[in-house]
Amino acid sequence: MSATELAWFKSSYSGSQGDSCVEVAFREQAVCVRDSKDMTRPHFVVGHEEWARFVGFVADV
Repeated sequence: MSATELAWFKSSYSGSQGDSCVEVAFREQAVCVRDSKDMTRPHFVVGHEEWARFVGFVADV
């Protein structure tokens, strides 16, 4: 599945400026992550468990 076929979204905590955001797209087997400032760069993919650990860590900070 290409990056253009994914349903990308930004966090509700992202500002309205849209200049410093990370976007994510959920797939059945993984979570794709990309930099919204430079969408020409490749996105990276992590498993759902790894993504949940990351989000949990960030929420605790």
